[in-house]
Amino acid sequence: MSADSPAPTPVTSEDDKPNMAIDEIILVAMVILSLIGVGIIRFYPQDAFIYWLAMNFVFGLAAMIAGRSQALEKGHVRGHLIKELLVVQSLHWLGSLSAVFGAFILLQYGRMNSETAGLVILLILGLATFLDGIRIGWRFSLAGIYLGTTAIIATVVENFMPWQIGIGFILIALTSVPMKLLRRLAGRS
Repeated sequence: MSADSPAPTPVTSEDDKPNMAIDEIILVAMVILSLIGVGIIRFYPQDAFIYWLAMNFVFGLAAMIAGRSQALEKGHVRGHLIKELLVVQSLHWLGSLSAVFGAFILLQYGRMNSETAGLVILLILGLATFLDGIRIGWRFSLAGIYLGTTAIIATVVENFMPWQIGIGFILIALTSVPMKLLRRLAGRS
């Protein structure tokens, strides 16, 4: 290999950086939105249902943006072309929305209160996010796990906000910092 020949391409290429950045930004936004939602469950339980209903749309859109970004970069996401991926994701998130409306009906007919409905929707959202993460990337699965554990911790622990904030920061640190270090190391080789 001569001095003029280009260096071998690192495992993490420049083309992967925008996709990782989008995934990291979306993960951080999802954790922050989750923390806001937990605060709403704690201090304004009557509004929690509406908040988590809106988050179903926001998280679904975020997942579709990440999936589209990956499909545009690589031409596919785990075998799904961009059009197929968006159809599958749309059906996935519409299914989640259907379950949310089921919780709304239970709320309207007095089968559960607003706080419980908010927690149930948070569990539905956690499951939907986790399952879509299997398709588009591990960060979404991790965010789904965070959402599910948030619902459980909010139910079991009296003063749950410090726990959720701490877990949220740890989640962001564990996913963002190692990726940045890997990119730096890949750039040096």
